[in-house]
Amino acid sequence: MRVRAYAKVNLDLRVLGTRSDGYHELRTVLQSVALHDTLLCVARPGPFALRCRTSGVPLDESNLVWRAAAALWTATGRAGAPSGIAISIKKQIPLQAGLGGGSADAAATLLALARVWGGVPLPVVRDVAGAIGADVPYFLSGGTALGLGRGEEIYPLVDLPTHWVVIVQPPYGISTAEAYSWYDEDRAAGHREPREPQMLPVPWPTRAAQMINDLEPPVVRRHPEIGVLKSVLREAGAVAAAMSGSGSAVFGLFRTQAAASRALKPVSRAGARARLTRTLSRAEHERRARPVATKSRSV
Repeated sequence: MRVRAYAKVNLDLRVLGTRSDGYHELRTVLQSVALHDTLLCVARPGPFALRCRTSGVPLDESNLVWRAAAALWTATGRAGAPSGIAISIKKQIPLQAGLGGGSADAAATLLALARVWGGVPLPVVRDVAGAIGADVPYFLSGGTALGLGRGEEIYPLVDLPTHWVVIVQPPYGISTAEAYSWYDEDRAAGHREPREPQMLPVPWPTRAAQMINDLEPPVVRRHPEIGVLKSVLREAGAVAAAMSGSGSAVFGLFRTQAAASRALKPVSRAGARARLTRTLSRAEHERRARPVATKSRSV
């Protein structure tokens, strides 16, 4: 079974406070893009196995793919540890970039194994997704959506009109834990950054998405080059630009593919890597992320 795991960018991310469980209360607007990992699930005797050639990807129980397989195995009434399946991941979504690669892979795993293991009902898949990670439920459907709570409460929004997206990542990643700890440190130190909405293109789907990311100021304070990349994207013609999630990737929205393509060279400097992709509607995401049976054993 082959399945694609699509990345996301955050059209807005507001940190509303700290919850009693220690997590941050969020309001975010998520948008899926065509950049994707590919997972191949192959039946084979023996215990569950996870494979990936990309450096830095854990291949044990700490990987969300492994956790997704184990959780769904248990939710379907199977005893012990998962077995009979090997999953290979071909990574295209960069690590520690704020693009949701790990969560997208977990959601893709749930969709594929739900079919492999006899048609698990979607409500069960959704419940398992919410227990694995805050934004895993979003990647089951994608498109433009509002995320509340820790990000696990997902409400579909009117899809953003198709935009071409240039995603730029500096030569390092930022963990989610780092970004939120910097946010908390700066709040405790009295830093209060003014929220300045960008002049957004028309049509625009919702006032909830103003391309403001509350994690961006504390991250830029430690890594000012991220702010520089954002400015370069705007100067290159992006109608809006922001850091995605907890970083380190920055993205710009462009109306045309030609304009986005012209921006690739200016932002690819000092070790930064630029990728060209485009937004996906909810219907596109669901159709493209549907698992496909295959006889091939290579991703």
